[in-house]
Amino acid sequence: MRKFIFKILRYYKLKIFRSKRLNEGTFISKHSNGYFNVLFEGKNGIPDHCNFSGKIEIGYATTLGVNNNIHGDVKIGRYCQIGANVGIISTNHPTTFLSTYINENLFNGELKQLKQLKKIRIGNDIWIGHNVVIVGNVTIGNGAVLAAGSVVTKDVLPYSIVAGVPARILKKRFSDSIIEEVEKLHWWFFSDKKLQTNKRLFFKNLNNIKSIYDTGYSRNRTST
Repeated sequence: MRKFIFKILRYYKLKIFRSKRLNEGTFISKHSNGYFNVLFEGKNGIPDHCNFSGKIEIGYATTLGVNNNIHGDVKIGRYCQIGANVGIISTNHPTTFLSTYINENLFNGELKQLKQLKKIRIGNDIWIGHNVVIVGNVTIGNGAVLAAGSVVTKDVLPYSIVAGVPARILKKRFSDSIIEEVEKLHWWFFSDKKLQTNKRLFFKNLNNIKSIYDTGYSRNRTST
């Protein structure tokens, strides 16, 4: 009887939670799990079969892909796009003890206390491709690109492109001077009005220019 009542209460709590988030511009699929304790900043997209557990924060306008699994102490910044089948896991099984097994089938799950707890910090404006896995104590810098299929086990520098198993840097997206300017800009904290005012910056091709404030910008832009 108690389990039945708990299920009913949980159902209505989740219903209220989803309704509130939808009003704030966040879409959460009813086929995802564990999102109740996730801190969503707003305008987030959570599609089917995403699973969450632990202490998780997801920044403004960040969207996930189907079948994302996010577990542990994870903080994701603003305006990130995450592909399908991505795993972001900051916890790990113990490897320096007799067994790595922490399931309830052994000692009623007492070995769970030996689980390794680390942190993953993902910056702003990051693109994470399909089937990427991020594990361990990792910080991903602003503007980074994680190529599809990468396994990220170490910090990723801002505005770098990484790929491989384990992931290694392929190149930087911009020159060091451009990176410095963009980092100082912090556009992901702009209001909607300020974004509109600076819209032209987003249509510039930053390849082979000295400053994001150069007057010329890409011909393949839309009118403002």
